[in-house]
Amino acid sequence: MMQRINKNVILAVLTAASSLFLLFQLYYFKYYISTKNGPAYSKLKGSFSSQESAQWRVVKNFLGLVSSHNVPVYLVDALVLNLLDKDLEQLRSSPDSAPSECQYFCKHRDVTTFALLDKIWEHKGNLFRSAEKMGFQWQKYEGKDPRLEGMDDLSGTEIPLHYIFKMAAHTIHLVVFYERSGNYLWHGPLRLKRNMDKKFAPFRKLQFGRNAGAYNRAELLLITADGLKVQIPKEPAQFLKEMTHSEFLECRYKEARAFFQLYPDDISPEGIEFRKKAKSLLHLTAFTLDTLGISFWLSSGTCLGWYRQCNIIPYSKDVDIGILIQNYKSDIIPSFQKTGLTLKHKFGKVEDSLELSFLGDDDVKLDIFFFYEDDDYMWNGGTQAKSGKKFKYLFPKFTLCWTEFVELKVQVPCETLNYVEANYGKNWDVPLKIWDWKSSPTNVQPNGMWPVDEWDNVIQLY
Repeated sequence: MMQRINKNVILAVLTAASSLFLLFQLYYFKYYISTKNGPAYSKLKGSFSSQESAQWRVVKNFLGLVSSHNVPVYLVDALVLNLLDKDLEQLRSSPDSAPSECQYFCKHRDVTTFALLDKIWEHKGNLFRSAEKMGFQWQKYEGKDPRLEGMDDLSGTEIPLHYIFKMAAHTIHLVVFYERSGNYLWHGPLRLKRNMDKKFAPFRKLQFGRNAGAYNRAELLLITADGLKVQIPKEPAQFLKEMTHSEFLECRYKEARAFFQLYPDDISPEGIEFRKKAKSLLHLTAFTLDTLGISFWLSSGTCLGWYRQCNIIPYSKDVDIGILIQNYKSDIIPSFQKTGLTLKHKFGKVEDSLELSFLGDDDVKLDIFFFYEDDDYMWNGGTQAKSGKKFKYLFPKFTLCWTEFVELKVQVPCETLNYVEANYGKNWDVPLKIWDWKSSPTNVQPNGMWPVDEWDNVIQLY
């Protein structure tokens, strides 16, 4: 009898203890967790996994951390921005409405990415001490400051390029942007040094850092999403478009210095004056084409000058750019004429071998070569005015990257060496002052002749 009573008592005690523990959990969630996570979190009616709610809390903790230290970060995460962009009008019109479910920051992913403009932040250790107290682990990734490099000084100065904050199973990637002299924002690559933990974060899944990148300045918009106040680019779709072609190539100052040791630079008054005029023409060209929404890249001798000597070749006497033929617009010619340039010649037609040449008041020529794409290569055409002969210049297929050239953010072929070698051969690094456009390029080939009855349209000299 006594044994039976003891069993009943024990069972009752265990049942009461379980009930009390359950009540304690409910109380703890209601009065601690929901308060800690903010009222918006408790109003989310949708259901999501503990992993998804955990990553929301990590993002919230990070935003709270940077806000308490006045570090103005903004969201650059492609996955989240894409979701926000679809609902942007609704988020703008009802900024304070309580969310019905966690729609953006609870979507499963391993990393959430933010950006920071370096000049508006002081590198204070308090932020990182606070991060550690909150439970974050963090790492800083540095690299050389390209803004201090030049022909006279190869800087070894290190600057912070990326920060990784990690809590639980979620990673916050903070990308540091810097202002460059071409009036754009730049971020560096993320490179792990030999002694760094390669398993600290899912580095292969980072959206930024595989290469350096260049972006236009983005106007920011403060929104509330999933109960979190966060700054985003005002035009998310435009920023996402930039992300797809943001790769940046730095000028090769080290190689340029070696080049000038073999072939001293032209510092004559004539050479200096030409470079000044060519720089002005290139800036005018970029402004005019940007107004038209037409992208271009440095081509021919101008591209060679950037790649070989980080400057305009003083004896080239012109500025060369390339444009994809599908980007041609009929108002290119009148737009350049409005800037004061005069049309020197127009060769070819949109369907075949189009080429435009303009002349400025200072006698520096702008040559625009339109590129066509075939299955295995890309090409631009040339025309000999007196004979009607056509020429074709073949290039391996290439993509476009940004660079900084004569204080201008401008595009060049990413596969620059292949591009330059196609045009100038393996000895591209040896200067040639005598150049015949019909026979000197290693990638030129005959392309027939224009029919005589088309000459008035395809050979226009002014």
